[in-house]
Amino acid sequence: MSDAITITDISETDGETTFKRVMLKISGEALMGDLGYGLHPPTVERIAREVKSVHDMGVEICMVIGGGNVFRGLSGSAQGMERTTADYMGMLATVMNALAMQSALEEMGVFTRVISAIRMDEVAEPYIRRRAVRHLEKKRVCIFAAGTGNPYFTTDTAATLRANEMACEAIFKGTKVDGVYDKDPAKFEDAVRYDNVSYDDVLAKRLGVMDASAIALARDNNLPIIVFSLDEPDGFKGILAGRGTYTRVSD
Repeated sequence: MSDAITITDISETDGETTFKRVMLKISGEALMGDLGYGLHPPTVERIAREVKSVHDMGVEICMVIGGGNVFRGLSGSAQGMERTTADYMGMLATVMNALAMQSALEEMGVFTRVISAIRMDEVAEPYIRRRAVRHLEKKRVCIFAAGTGNPYFTTDTAATLRANEMACEAIFKGTKVDGVYDKDPAKFEDAVRYDNVSYDDVLAKRLGVMDASAIALARDNNLPIIVFSLDEPDGFKGILAGRGTYTRVSD
């Protein structure tokens, strides 16, 4: 294992960080809390508070939220539903989660835009890259919903695509564990966490950080992925301030 990232890699100086624009990718399941399905409002509020704390540092924030707490296209397909239809249903689930997060953030005074890859003008803006960039420049949080707008692509791939289009400096992948392990830490007590791991190792060892398309897209554009625990208080802000536990996926 390589050494942990030094404070010069991710640091805070006088309230500012070395990252000016980042993508936060979280799963839909992260919004469930202790529930088995749907949204847990206190959990949504807690995550929104984390986002606000980073926003208050002056960081421009993009977000992509999965839809697995409502409907997962791959699961629907596995149960006999036609895959394309199931994936579109999953995309709609991500819009519901994005609207919930928007509501929580705006209750805290953070101006937010939900931007959908599928047109639904009454509830979200259509995706127009230049307009989205302008929102970020005006310090609005942009939540990209409905994936890429195409079936067979996950929200991991959507997050990596949008991060590249928005010129984000890193993807922050919030999970239930504090980094990438060589095996499932919930099942194996001897699981070892990586401080740093390469894109190619993630693919070759099937470490499950993101799907292969997302990892390859990040690798081809030299976009680092920071994997951290959403359950750790101030985890998102802490990493940007140069502390906390995480794994960096990069070359």
